[in-house]
Amino acid sequence: MPPAPLRCPRCGRAANGFTGCPSCARDGVGVNTPPPLADLTGLDLAAYPGGPWGWPTALPVPGPPITLGEGNTPVVRLRTTLADAPQQLAPVSELWLKYEGGNPTGSHKDRAMSVGVAAALAAGADTVAAASSGNAGAAAAAYAARAGLRCVVFTTDAVPAGLRAQIDALGAERVVHRGSTAERNAAMAAAVAEHGWYPLTSFSAPSPGGNPYANEGYKSVAHELARDFAGRRIDAVVVPTSRADLLAGIARGFRELAGAGLIAEVPRLVAAEAAPAAPFTAALRHADRAEQERTRVAGGPSVAFSLGEQRPCWQGLDALWRTGGTAVAVDDEVTMAEYRRLAAEGLLLEPSSAVAVAAARGLATEPDAVVVAIGTATGMKGLGR
Repeated sequence: MPPAPLRCPRCGRAANGFTGCPSCARDGVGVNTPPPLADLTGLDLAAYPGGPWGWPTALPVPGPPITLGEGNTPVVRLRTTLADAPQQLAPVSELWLKYEGGNPTGSHKDRAMSVGVAAALAAGADTVAAASSGNAGAAAAAYAARAGLRCVVFTTDAVPAGLRAQIDALGAERVVHRGSTAERNAAMAAAVAEHGWYPLTSFSAPSPGGNPYANEGYKSVAHELARDFAGRRIDAVVVPTSRADLLAGIARGFRELAGAGLIAEVPRLVAAEAAPAAPFTAALRHADRAEQERTRVAGGPSVAFSLGEQRPCWQGLDALWRTGGTAVAVDDEVTMAEYRRLAAEGLLLEPSSAVAVAAARGLATEPDAVVVAIGTATGMKGLGR
């Protein structure tokens, strides 16, 4: 059985391949083309075992599962009394961290690569490819090794040594492109076109986001949160955002749950961005959605090196529109202050995760509200960078 068909949610056209909707791209908007939402009717949320493969019928690929035990990551309550917190980061009433560093390769990317590599097998691929600043490459290498597939990872020389070592140790072929991210992606696009390799990540421009089958693995974050906070309303979920694959996947997971009557309402989603490159924050300053879709920022380097785009991917805007969400830009000084606060609680996270926690602290919430920040990866890989 082939993977589920793909369709553009913006214009409604059927789609093929992994470069997004060609019609919308000609309109200057990068739009990912997801499969249909899964029907979760009749499933028991309390009995959900967690992870992307906990509910196999929620995934658009036929299997068999390619798994290393990803998912069921811990949810940790954070301190909300901070004597040194700046005024703009007044503590929320109840702040939690969904710690994705607990996945097998240390990041949320494991959820996507587990499903993406299964989709590659279903498509008859013998080689998978990923363009990555580190975490996606490590996850692609691990799950390709699990499936017995060749893996080629396109990186730049800015990738931290710990991540380079992880990718190499897992047996992937690392192609280092000593230019910009756009040039790295162009190199991957050329290789995919020439060799027919199966792409696991985004590589086209304007970027629509990553492989839409792989991204379905991120729905399990929403499924786990709904199970773990059963009977309690989650006010907001704050997500580190670049191309919005994780944000959009979480939004789709909550929509599935609401559609099946498994939750009463979908939480507000918040895109947390590094201030030097924050296209979602810039986009939402416009009242008109057409202007939001075509927003472009100059961008610049950040301590949260895995974040940063020039354009807001449409899938992220759609997630924010549907949930009444917003975007928050966090500067490097605040990010590193949050990084140190988390370490003082015993949590060593990458700076991109600290962006989400800092953004979450600044949310105006009702008394007794629950806010969850997604901690995308461990900080172990970047030590000594």
